[in-house]
Amino acid sequence: MAYLEKILMYEGGEGVETRSYRTMLEDAYSRLPPKPKVSTRFELPKPIVQIIGTRTFLQNFREICQYMNREQSHTFKFLLNELGTAGHISDDMAVFQGKFSEEQIERLLKHYVDEFVICPVCRRPDTRIQKQGRFNFLVCEACGARSSLRNV
Repeated sequence: MAYLEKILMYEGGEGVETRSYRTMLEDAYSRLPPKPKVSTRFELPKPIVQIIGTRTFLQNFREICQYMNREQSHTFKFLLNELGTAGHISDDMAVFQGKFSEEQIERLLKHYVDEFVICPVCRRPDTRIQKQGRFNFLVCEACGARSSLRNV
């Protein structure tokens, strides 16, 4: 490593700042985004679904949204569109018109996570949705990637 530092200083020339490899490396690291959370397998809480009459209640909806780090309104709008039904958010739960099984809700939540939570570049869940004008982007806090998203 000392040899590489000497070469970089030698090739600096006149009027050009000479910097060691270690200085340039530290400069590059300082420009990277902060380190993400500890990497563990991303597993959603199991949805607690209860069907009463012709309504379906997703009882731990708030908990699921907090775990994904997403707004309830965005996730709810996605679920309504995919289920093709009406509904509303009541306290900690989502209420859907119609009978939907736990498996259906779980499958749709996994689809939501794949499309709107997991980074397509590094496959980590450390992302946020950023809106710019009419467009939405998925910005990864781990690798800095930025991907466009479809509107819900």
